[in-house]
Amino acid sequence: MLSRLFQVLISSLMIVLNVEAAQNQLQQVSNYGSNPTNVQMYIYKPTGLITNPALIVALHWCNGNAQSIFTGTQFANLADQYKSFMVLYPNAPDSGGCWDVHTTATLTHDAGGDSLGIASQVRYAIQNYGVDKSRVFMTGLSSGAMMISVLAGAYPDLFTAGSAFAGVPYACFAGSSMWNSQCSTGQTSKTPQQWGDLVRSGYPGYSGTRPKIQIFQGTSDTVLSYNNFGENIKQWTNVFGYSTTPVTTQSNSPLNGWTRSTYGPNFQAINAQGVTHDIPIQHADALNWFGITGGGGTTSPTSVPTSTPTSPPSSTPSSTPPATTTTTANAPTQTHYGQCAGLTYKGPTTCEAPYTCKYLSDYYSQCV
Repeated sequence: MLSRLFQVLISSLMIVLNVEAAQNQLQQVSNYGSNPTNVQMYIYKPTGLITNPALIVALHWCNGNAQSIFTGTQFANLADQYKSFMVLYPNAPDSGGCWDVHTTATLTHDAGGDSLGIASQVRYAIQNYGVDKSRVFMTGLSSGAMMISVLAGAYPDLFTAGSAFAGVPYACFAGSSMWNSQCSTGQTSKTPQQWGDLVRSGYPGYSGTRPKIQIFQGTSDTVLSYNNFGENIKQWTNVFGYSTTPVTTQSNSPLNGWTRSTYGPNFQAINAQGVTHDIPIQHADALNWFGITGGGGTTSPTSVPTSTPTSPPSSTPSSTPPATTTTTANAPTQTHYGQCAGLTYKGPTTCEAPYTCKYLSDYYSQCV
């Protein structure tokens, strides 16, 4: 079962290709601090990076590595474009490329596991690259999305916000095995209070600000059951003291058939109708959520601007909730770098000007 699921992960996720090469290469960093499981550290620094930049921690999927998420996403290219942030690409030590999101050590602040290695990398970046510690963000897909939940629970003092694609709640995989079939198949269910207590147990006694969280999941996800989307909502609404009923709901946001539910300024959940586990990462949405672009709240389906922001990015959450339910035009367009064609794909097939839809494989075409 474990082998089959890993095969599904790699076959569905590795189709996402980076069309435009980043200007620079990854740099490996060694001896960066406490690292009990031997997590490798790679960084990407764009030419002309500003002083005191933001940091995005990009976490790869099972059977992936730092190089695959570097070439398989656009965050390095966007760092070249904005020059206001650098990107950290941790590399999981597990032979299967999955992150340790199950051990007591990794789920506990400064206790060990892969999470401590990542936390040490962030601390190193703050100390040695002048990273603004108030603007440290994380994004990831699948196993990487699970690690976002772990880091948000065990190291809330280090992160400002997270944007997670196809993950599970914090401690859902807790146990003795790297893969938890009960959680992955959506059989693990708890009350909001129980889920929230698990997050709070990650850093006992912590009373500071917690990173705001944004989650995405496809309704047809069979690798990590869509049931986890609802459990995730129960967990984070409890952590932030929100109702499990959204304050606002926006249809066709950020793509046609996707629905964005906002529960408060620090948490929103986006479900993608008919989308499987290979959910396309929404780079523009993540950057906006982080406050690197826009106002740090919701985004409309528009492209990431091509110019460098004229003012320093801010991680302050938007104080005004997004507008109530909205819909897009009858013929929505896809954003720059977004998916525009492919088998099982049901989103927009027309790219925003001046971009065109470029074929990469039978499963994936991209607006470039």
